[in-house]
Amino acid sequence: MIAIEDIAAHPDFRHLASLPHGIDIDLRYATADNFVGHPVYAGIDCAWLRREAAAALEQAAAWLQDRRPGYRLRVLDALRPQRVQQRLWDELQGTPLTLYLAHPDRGSIHSFGMAVDLTLLDPQGREVDMGSGFDEMTLASHPDHEAEHLALGVLTAQQLVERGWLRAAMREAGFHGIATEWWHFDFGDRVAVRRDLPRVV
Repeated sequence: MIAIEDIAAHPDFRHLASLPHGIDIDLRYATADNFVGHPVYAGIDCAWLRREAAAALEQAAAWLQDRRPGYRLRVLDALRPQRVQQRLWDELQGTPLTLYLAHPDRGSIHSFGMAVDLTLLDPQGREVDMGSGFDEMTLASHPDHEAEHLALGVLTAQQLVERGWLRAAMREAGFHGIATEWWHFDFGDRVAVRRDLPRVV
């Protein structure tokens, strides 16, 4: 395990501010603008990823910039220490919202620095309309329901196009999405990450 306080000196991690291609950083858990309504990263810098995930994110940003000039990636969450994952779990325990959180014993891929949450910014610097907000824990956020939601008018074709651009950029760089959150992407195999890499606490 690695303490978040030691991460700046750790050779396997890279700060997001060091990435080129104009990647925007707006870590929502460092503010009150998140689903628990208060900062959970108070006093700790969580704008980090493991080097291999950071390099892939750089590649995704370059791919997007090349194919859709003016659009940029905005990182909403990256490294999430185990202590924060535990705090979030404790706040949501006993509610259906735990569906959206990895149990702290198993560990979130975020806690290994191998997952990132993102959205897109348009050429004016505004977040694009994805049909649901970051951490909006409803079926409208589920990629595996998009076809039905398009048919029912819950999501528009343009919202799905925007999600498609985000997904294409991330997949091009080797990330994998999940079924329940359009914004979440893992780098590497989840089983191998949990087995082989140190967790940040």
